[in-house]
Amino acid sequence: MAILNTIRKRTSVLIIVIGLALFSFVISGIFSSNAFQGGDFSNNVAEVNDTPLSIEDFRQSLEIASNAYGQSFSNSQLVNIVFDQEVRKEILKQEHEKLGLNIEGDQIVDFIRTSGYANIPAFQNDEGFFDEYVFKATVASWKATNPAQYDAWLIDEANIINAAKEQMYFNFVKAGVSTSLQEGARTFKFQNDKVSFDYVQLPYSSIADSLVSVSKEEIAAYVAENSKQFKQEEARDLRYVFFQEKPSKADEDAVLTRITSLLEDREEYSEETKGSVTVQGFKNTTNEADFIQRFSDVAGNLEYRTAETLPAVAAAQITGLSKGAVYGPYKDGNTYKISKLVDSKKNGSVRSSHILVAYKGAERAASTIERSKEEARTRAQEYLRRARSGNEAFADLAREGSDGPTGTQGGDLGFVNEGVMVDAFNDFIFDNPVGRIGLVETEFGYHVVKVEAKRDVYSVATVTLRIEPSETTTNTLFTDATTFEMKVSDAEPNAFSTIANEGGYTVRPISQLKVLDENLPGLGTQRNIVRWAFDSDRKVGDVSRFDIAGGYVIAQMTKRYEEGVQTPEQASARVLPILRKQKKAAMLKDQYGSSNFESLNGQGTANAGSALAMTTRSSVISGIGSEPYVVGKALALEAGQTSSLIEGEYGVYVLKITEKNEAMELATYAPFTETIAAQRANQAAANAFYALKEKAEIKDNRAIFY
Repeated sequence: MAILNTIRKRTSVLIIVIGLALFSFVISGIFSSNAFQGGDFSNNVAEVNDTPLSIEDFRQSLEIASNAYGQSFSNSQLVNIVFDQEVRKEILKQEHEKLGLNIEGDQIVDFIRTSGYANIPAFQNDEGFFDEYVFKATVASWKATNPAQYDAWLIDEANIINAAKEQMYFNFVKAGVSTSLQEGARTFKFQNDKVSFDYVQLPYSSIADSLVSVSKEEIAAYVAENSKQFKQEEARDLRYVFFQEKPSKADEDAVLTRITSLLEDREEYSEETKGSVTVQGFKNTTNEADFIQRFSDVAGNLEYRTAETLPAVAAAQITGLSKGAVYGPYKDGNTYKISKLVDSKKNGSVRSSHILVAYKGAERAASTIERSKEEARTRAQEYLRRARSGNEAFADLAREGSDGPTGTQGGDLGFVNEGVMVDAFNDFIFDNPVGRIGLVETEFGYHVVKVEAKRDVYSVATVTLRIEPSETTTNTLFTDATTFEMKVSDAEPNAFSTIANEGGYTVRPISQLKVLDENLPGLGTQRNIVRWAFDSDRKVGDVSRFDIAGGYVIAQMTKRYEEGVQTPEQASARVLPILRKQKKAAMLKDQYGSSNFESLNGQGTANAGSALAMTTRSSVISGIGSEPYVVGKALALEAGQTSSLIEGEYGVYVLKITEKNEAMELATYAPFTETIAAQRANQAAANAFYALKEKAEIKDNRAIFY
């Protein structure tokens, strides 16, 4: 929102953003609703019912979104978010035009009054409230004296109009939704009718899957009957070999040799003396900081640290060294290190907690604090007494009474080294043993302080050398990747895996890659590979090499999926369990259909049990799982009745109703009716847009540009 950004910079006032749905943010003249006209259809990010959405306008909206959200989303995620927003806006705009829906100036002012724009100081009166006349005068002033700011406002203005129209449209939709008192009563009954029953379950698992045959034709028929559930997006299958740029064993050994050579003194030729000089090694140097600066790939310092902050792989060894001793070389991740214990201090780091009682005039005291210094001291002494009594947790006392920012964390100040805290506080925590509680006065007020723990600290000098691929290794990797690419490009498409196996390379598959995907398994964000796969000229079997961060990818497209309905093969993973369960239910019914409750209870494969106080909202049978249909059938029976065989999620059931409690009658069901009405209104508003979107013809060209 251009104008909001400008005003924010000038006033430092937090502007409440209306929301993502208002991104692209147009009331000129003061109020007008001129729509942006179409553009070149060959340069459009989308077409909605033959209306183009130009890439230029889309990029402006994308820039606004990027500025608003920073690094919260990747570029591809922002593209998708803004695309959905722009398509939504266009669909609703077209619907508004069909209905002749218009917004008058007064309506727009009312909309602004309840939005984030009401917080703009330039639109407020002397009392700090939004004022319609001040608002109009400000916009008129911009138009006359500040064209750039006025143009920025026009961008915001257009979207305020759109947002106000959307609000009116959805209010009309919600107003058309009604709910009767009978529906409220029925809902109450569904939620509160309870039934208890004994059951015998014939589990589907009692029939082995191998005994149930499901044909390809049956799967195809099921998919055809339920085609909406098995829509197939355009997709691609790929496989690839990743030639990762990583150090070889020789590279690692070279770094180990190099860091080892830094340990001992060595002779080097000096141009200054025209002869050899002795260069002190890490073991003998007395200037560790200079040595690290000269030879280490990673900067370091000699600050005192606790053992927990030292390299985990060597902390125990380093802290066990005598002063001046060296440990290493040792490997830590992708580095080799050597470390020297320069110095150590017993109890050099202290963890403490405090309850700060501030007073008016104390350093950094909140403006709301009115107590005097004497009152603060009395209050602190009372907290000191309570803390020393041991009857209350120190952290609870800090949460109750501390004026410091750590009060909500129980007053915990964490571990600090000597000299970090102000003098009086520092002296107390370092001069007293763990567990001591005392009163300390500083410029911030009175502190009730507890010494929580102490740790030894160590000054450690560490030289670090990175283990990185050498030029020889990277050249070899390039050669290997190029050779593999040439072999698979010249061979039959099906030979990809064979050639990879011969070279000792791992082939990794990617299934059902979509046109707007960006994250590939094992590779991260790789939009270039996705765009290659969906190129209009791409054929199954095509191979290409991609230079990516950390190496090379040789990829092959192995399958194309066109938009439509899934094939039986594609749908089999979902359909097979459904049809298999249906057939098992039929087999169980055929076998036991004439049996009664008692005879079924004696079957060796049957499970018997009881379910108590089941409702439509509580349909989980203990030890089995959720069986909503079974519970629904039980609620339709009367106490003492026995059901016929019922197909459930986990088996076939026979029920014997042991108790049924119907919901009590209420004097009024209005509260339930109102709740249903509100839910339906919100659902209707959402469903109205989804229906419009389902009906719309949308041509998506995102993949061409991103």
